[in-house]
Amino acid sequence: MRKLNLLLILFFLNSSKEALAQQSNKEKEVLLIGTFHFNNPGADIAQTDKFDVLTEKTQKELDIIAQRIKAFAPDKIFVEWDYNDSNALDSLYALYLENKYFDYVENKYPKKTFYKENEIFQLAFRAAKLSGNKKVYAIDTHTEFPFDSLLISMDRAEQTELRDNIFKRIKEFEDTDNENKRKYSLTQLLLEYNKQANRNYDLGSYITMFNAAGMANDFTGAGLVANWYKRNLLMYSFVQKLTERNDDKIVILLGAGHAALFKHFIDLDENFKVVELSDILNKK
Repeated sequence: MRKLNLLLILFFLNSSKEALAQQSNKEKEVLLIGTFHFNNPGADIAQTDKFDVLTEKTQKELDIIAQRIKAFAPDKIFVEWDYNDSNALDSLYALYLENKYFDYVENKYPKKTFYKENEIFQLAFRAAKLSGNKKVYAIDTHTEFPFDSLLISMDRAEQTELRDNIFKRIKEFEDTDNENKRKYSLTQLLLEYNKQANRNYDLGSYITMFNAAGMANDFTGAGLVANWYKRNLLMYSFVQKLTERNDDKIVILLGAGHAALFKHFIDLDENFKVVELSDILNKK
């Protein structure tokens, strides 16, 4: 009888150990949302038209998207805000939780559309409040992006065709994006941005074109690509470090170019797995 009890104890301990191991190795779900910048600051190489997110129709769409994010039940939401300025983001979100945010920014920044229209405040704050999150997490950092130097390197290497192809691709993106903004709703636009084919198209430009720029001993192109990867790796490192053991689900809201690399990183990370925006918007 004593031997049987000992076997039962050993069996229980072993089963508990296996259960804990499985729990610790469980992949955390990452709702990855790539987007255009709602306030359209014109800071990217490609210059595209603005999409008005303040219309009644789009505001209703944002409410629906935020509700779907709430249903996803995120433990944390990460956004494209400078990590070193996290305290400022905390202060703004505290005002948002008290329903004082938009009055505050209207008085403090009457001519700055960023604080009224950017996706951080229009979508991330909205979803975080609905989800009961006490904080929205900043993960952005910056590295050099020497596009002007890239053009000089191509001129020196007499890479006329490559230079033309780069600007052709930029123009193609601008035309497609502007056309989409004329005919699509915000929801449709976001779904379009988060298609894997569009992520591959974005990343493919860096490898196919930028990385090839310059003479054989000139690595300006490769340096630009390396800096872009570095910036996103640093941002992703913040996500890894700020996500805690008990967090099961997180949301990452970033510019679509960042999201393209984040998808690649998450696919390689044994601790995370991607949940697509289409998965939660189309969920019944």
